Amino acid sequence: MMVPFFRRWPAGIWLIFLWIGLVTNSCTSFRTQNIPYVASSAEDFDAGHQQLDVYSPRKKPEAPRPVVLFIHGGNWNSGSKSQYGFIGRELARQGMVAVIVDYRLSPQVQVPAMAADCARAVQWAVAHIAEYGGDPNRIFLMGHSAGGGLAALLATDNTLFTRLGLPANPVRGAVLDDPAGLDMYDYLQKMQYPGDRQYLTPFGKDPVVWRQVSAMHHVTAGSPPFMLFVGGHTYPSIRHSSEAFRQRLQALGKAPGYTLQPGKNHIPMVLQLFWSHNIIYRQLRPFVGL
Repeated sequence: MMVPFFRRWPAGIWLIFLWIGLVTNSCTSFRTQNIPYVASSAEDFDAGHQQLDVYSPRKKPEAPRPVVLFIHGGNWNSGSKSQYGFIGRELARQGMVAVIVDYRLSPQVQVPAMAADCARAVQWAVAHIAEYGGDPNRIFLMGHSAGGGLAALLATDNTLFTRLGLPANPVRGAVLDDPAGLDMYDYLQKMQYPGDRQYLTPFGKDPVVWRQVSAMHHVTAGSPPFMLFVGGHTYPSIRHSSEAFRQRLQALGKAPGYTLQPGKNHIPMVLQLFWSHNIIYRQLRPFVGL
């Protein structure tokens, strides 16, 4: 299996971590929650999923702040922004405006629709994030697991934004935390791991679509900068595809920041974001210009 199901985690574990994050950071940030980023008149409007939360520093900024939009993981069929408020609060505490996104999931939709949802969330940020102290010209993406794959796709597939009427891709960089799905075209052709057929539900059976939703096949020398963080004990598929993606970027003259974190499994790679001094935050601040 490529990635685990977050819904299998005992609720008590999430509650403990959420409480820790709330106590630690709530005094330094302000949350505006459940903002729809798709018009209610849209044919595909889904009030339960097409929403986002914004976390802003309470201190009034001297200048617009960099924006980090976080896309959650969960095997393309689970997960919720409500599980990741700790990331929004910590990003705000460190001087950024954070946007935590929900998007439609499998089996309701497939990955192209998930990517379209996330692109519309970015479009919303371009239009509205200044109202929350953010700089619409400094929008960065962060994603873990399936969310990392979606973040990479948004950063590299400019057509996701031209379809929305934007003149250019507004993403200025992407931070991939143990990303899954960087090259599903390669992955689904091999079918080399037990249970791989489950991914035909979110990705479908058409290899053309597999290629379409794989950042590996969109990245160019004009793509924005990347940082990759990979667990030393993560799933082999994630480790191998992240290394291939790193090599592809390097060959294009876009060598990314790349950190292999010894001893870390897949879930601890996102749980480390509870702690303000972990390596991802330390490298993120200069990456976004702080």
